[in-house]
Amino acid sequence: MAVVELPDLATSTGLQKLDQYLLTRSYISGYQPSMDDVAAFCAMSQAPKTELVNLSRWYNHISALLKKSLPGEPAGVKIAGQPVCQSRELDNGSVTPAPATPPATEADDDDDLDLFGEETEEEKQAAAEREAQKKASAKKKESGKSSVLLDVKPWDDETDMVKLEEAVRSVAMPGLLWGASKLVPVGYGIKKLTIMMTIEDDLVSVDNLIEDYLTEEPRNEYIQSCDIVAFNKI
Repeated sequence: MAVVELPDLATSTGLQKLDQYLLTRSYISGYQPSMDDVAAFCAMSQAPKTELVNLSRWYNHISALLKKSLPGEPAGVKIAGQPVCQSRELDNGSVTPAPATPPATEADDDDDLDLFGEETEEEKQAAAEREAQKKASAKKKESGKSSVLLDVKPWDDETDMVKLEEAVRSVAMPGLLWGASKLVPVGYGIKKLTIMMTIEDDLVSVDNLIEDYLTEEPRNEYIQSCDIVAFNKI
């Protein structure tokens, strides 16, 4: 997993950028809380303003997880050049220590050992939706369209070129769109049909189109052969 680069969280601009970053994310990295969230949390000198909706949501969530896992009442630790790192709450715009949590009983020991606890159903669903969107986006990027120029050659100078073009355009399938065409002289009175087509790459194979449709019966009554002149991704 690549290192996440965050802005300076001691500035209002940095907080705004982090708010935008969290617009489509529940955590700083991955789909579960991690020490990356703790690092970002500690880099903030106080709770964010409520108008930073995404940042406030994340901040309050991490704060709640930390207080659950660390029940002792914090006094705050000041390290030279660093903000105070403790569990904090926003109270009328001021920073106050979080209230102490009652000592855990033996039955709760296992839960307290888990720094962040389990994901909620909402968090799991949000993570699954983001993963599905990523896969759909990747598939969309891989899937594309191409512009193909074909040369369609008749048997001889007596071949009806109007019928030949009708035979070509009669091929219809999902992802295939026929375009402009023209007749080009070849020699000895023979002309070939040059025709454009647009295809969806994951639906249409040009080789199969030629071999299974254009040069097979009944179209091979007019079509002797087909050649790919140009093939360009759109």
